[in-house]
Amino acid sequence: MKNEAGIFKALADETRLRILLLLLDGELCVCEIIAALELPQSTVSRHLAQLKAAGIVEVEKRGQIVFYRLRVKCISN
Repeated sequence: MKNEAGIFKALADETRLRILLLLLDGELCVCEIIAALELPQSTVSRHLAQLKAAGIVEVEKRGQIVFYRLRVKCISN
């Protein structure tokens, strides 16, 4: 139950929802998210950290560039 509460808390912010809408089209680097939202890097990074902590996004670092994508769970029957 604690994990579900964290997910809902992460989704309760308009900026984080805007980030998730951007990520629906595929992975993006931080610089692309910053440009799309027209927000400071520190603000975007803070929101991305909260989405990562909630398990909603995954992070992959390639060199000095950090990419974010939605985390997809597979459900098997």
